[in-house]
Amino acid sequence: MRRLALVTAAVTMALATPAFAALKEGAKAPEFTTNGALAGKPFHLNLDTQLKKGPVVLYFFPAAFTSGCNAEAKAFAAAMPKFRAEGATVIGMSADSVAQLTKFSTTHCNSKFPVATASPAVIKEYDVSLGRTIKTPEGVERAITDRTSYVIAPDGTILYSYTAMSPVDHVANTLAAVRKWKASHHS
Repeated sequence: MRRLALVTAAVTMALATPAFAALKEGAKAPEFTTNGALAGKPFHLNLDTQLKKGPVVLYFFPAAFTSGCNAEAKAFAAAMPKFRAEGATVIGMSADSVAQLTKFSTTHCNSKFPVATASPAVIKEYDVSLGRTIKTPEGVERAITDRTSYVIAPDGTILYSYTAMSPVDHVANTLAAVRKWKASHHS
């Protein structure tokens, strides 16, 4: 019994401890094109097109309509005026279906930023798989992504990466990275 308690505690600590995102600062962000939703409307997303506008905060979340992901989306939505003031675009990504993300984009993202479907290839290229799957409301098995945030410079270079299952620091950390980048490019 005691051994089971120790194993459970070790697993819990490993999941609670911030991990390190696979794409390190200075790496090139993999290009992708996908579909998603913005303000409840279908949205076609191409990373290169978004980078032409300025830095991109690309954050991966495990699953729409779960407590941590709801909180994170609401926090990013509330901070959107600050990200826009810095010239940054925020994009949320998960392996959820476009139908799920369409609802999520209005209910939890408050129609402030797009959320998009991460294909198995994107999940692999960004190394954000938790190695588990869940069954969707439609009965389809799909991957669960890690909670990882990247800040990508307009030239496609990863400026910042952060992985932690707790949604608490993702907004503050990515906003600080965007501000640091802007200060170094607009002084």
